Amino acid sequence: MAKDTEKLIRQLSLISYLMAERRPVTAMEIRRDVEGYSGMNEDAFARRFYADRAELDSLGIRLTVERAADGAAEQENYSLRSESFHLKPIAFSDQELAALRTALHLLDGEFAYAEPLRLALQQITWGRPSPLQAPEQQTVALGITASAGGHDLSARLAKIETAIFRNKTITFDYYTMARDETGSRRVDPYHLLFQGGQFYLLGYAHEREAIRVFRLSRILGKVSYATKAEHDFRRPADFDPRSYAGRAEWQLGEEQGTAEILLSGRIAWQIERHFGRYGETRSTESGDPEQRIFITSYANPRLLISWVLGLGEQAQLVGPSSLLEEMRRRIALVRDRHAEMPDLAPRVAPGARAAGARAGEHGRRHSARRGSEGEGRTDTVIRPERFARLVTLAGILIDAGRAARRLSVAGVCEALQVTEEELREDIAVLNVVNFGGGSYVLYAEILEEEGEIEVDPEPYSDNFDRPARLLPVEAKALVAAIDLVGEHIPEGSLASARERIVNALGEDPMEQGLQVAHGGGDDAELARAISSAIVGRRLVEIDYYKESEDQFSLRRVEPYALVNGREGWYVASFDPDKDAMRHFRLDRIKRVEICEQSFQPRPEVNPAAGIDGWMRTGEVPASRTARVWISPERARWARESRRVVEERKDGSVVVELGFAGTDWLVREILKEAGDAVVLEPQDAREAVHALAVKLADREPSAVAVS
Repeated sequence: MAKDTEKLIRQLSLISYLMAERRPVTAMEIRRDVEGYSGMNEDAFARRFYADRAELDSLGIRLTVERAADGAAEQENYSLRSESFHLKPIAFSDQELAALRTALHLLDGEFAYAEPLRLALQQITWGRPSPLQAPEQQTVALGITASAGGHDLSARLAKIETAIFRNKTITFDYYTMARDETGSRRVDPYHLLFQGGQFYLLGYAHEREAIRVFRLSRILGKVSYATKAEHDFRRPADFDPRSYAGRAEWQLGEEQGTAEILLSGRIAWQIERHFGRYGETRSTESGDPEQRIFITSYANPRLLISWVLGLGEQAQLVGPSSLLEEMRRRIALVRDRHAEMPDLAPRVAPGARAAGARAGEHGRRHSARRGSEGEGRTDTVIRPERFARLVTLAGILIDAGRAARRLSVAGVCEALQVTEEELREDIAVLNVVNFGGGSYVLYAEILEEEGEIEVDPEPYSDNFDRPARLLPVEAKALVAAIDLVGEHIPEGSLASARERIVNALGEDPMEQGLQVAHGGGDDAELARAISSAIVGRRLVEIDYYKESEDQFSLRRVEPYALVNGREGWYVASFDPDKDAMRHFRLDRIKRVEICEQSFQPRPEVNPAAGIDGWMRTGEVPASRTARVWISPERARWARESRRVVEERKDGSVVVELGFAGTDWLVREILKEAGDAVVLEPQDAREAVHALAVKLADREPSAVAVS
């Protein structure tokens, strides 16, 4: 029998024995009565028993130790309180269960933590139908599902997840985009962050002697443990992962200063609502009562300048002077490079590689949502501890045995996402778990001809017929799934369901390993209003800011579903005036009103249309194509996210961008802050030049803040 299997039998039998005895027991009694310990000498028992206790403790299953007055270890008594093993009952409302059903069904098989998520659902919905067995809902669709995204990245994610749980230092090769260098890293992994469709590792970098952020798609090759020790480090008590998830792009890194940005009344409401948490907004003493000044700290001047330039004429940087000088330089660069067609370096011969091209292609390849291995379980790489699976299976088998009900082998395999061979091995382990003295928890037999499982539970099996505590990876999977979907479920509230789960666990698992950051702003109130209209089949009237045309429009539409994508959440709607489907980003809706008028769903409308296209890739349906030159300094970023059509000998590249409106393309080029030039079409290059001239000639603003 494998050592891991022997350990599992010992640990499960120890739990069973302590809970069945319902009294403190001595180490001598445990060694004599518990399966797996009886054949050991005293030294071997002491080592194994200590290691088993430590491992159970790390899973949140803590034994109570009562020491004698003189402190003698051999006189210690051990017990396991029911609340230390069983999960507190969670009284979900029907609405909360409906919300879980909708959200978690959408993630099943698409989520990097899908397998532990299944086990968590078995536990929290004990005695009630699992949300994953419900029919699919059509009022929400997910373009971004926190899928691992390819075999290599999946393997790294699984290894890092285990290293965080075990406090193991890891080593890997890492491509640093900013310096265009690849080097080895030795890191104490503290936390995982999912943000903007990517997984990031937060950890202590030994080479830098500081906490650093690593994007998993830029890790090259294999992730390895640095030592063979059981544990290598302890995460600092003052480490707070929430501070990383709550930063804007321009705030990642060491703070360099505080910027002031003047916002026109046209967009001030949007910035205040969706970016206000990255700084503060104040009114001004200008004649426009809606005008605001946005004050934000920054660590990366270029990224802040890029963001401001993307707002076009609606935003103006006021200070500090050093940042303002850099912005003027970059606006002049955009203007001058678009004044006439630039001279380009010679092309690299077909099949050759320019400097940095290979590393950039690596990043682009692994930033894709899926790898080439296809659908289903190959993408579901984070697997729960086998201990969790065995405890869950025991509950399923005991429940069936008491009801004298046979179970389908195929059905159990599907519920737990295991192969038939794994199920047989798990049943074999459970058949030898006992309460001591030869009294076993259950006996289960697979009936080969019928393809069914028949169970004979033992009298004391009630110790396992209640849900066990969620183990760390299960708790993380459950709460991360809820955070990914957020308050976008028409059928009920995920926020209240999350609160109940955290209360039952006694801690928020997001502080202990994985955090889902929300790239968009606070759209919960809008989402709730639109959700109620979706459920009630009521038309909604929205004031919508169309950024590409810098104008508002009043729309009256039929809302069908809330859908997430790379840029944020959308309401998938049918617009009767346009006689077509339209998607409206929630962060651009200034006002929403639910109308009295109802509508009948149109059978031809598919709310999930676009999920496998522009919502995941960010590339909208385009009627025109632009050829854009990217400077050598920014080429490696372009290789990671754009379609490169030409390599140049100076390291620059030419990419193709599809676009439907010239205004959108102009803003995208401005965001590159002088490192991108439209080669064609001619009218688009001229439009970029015209706006750059306007911005360059604009008078500096002196703003009085009220």
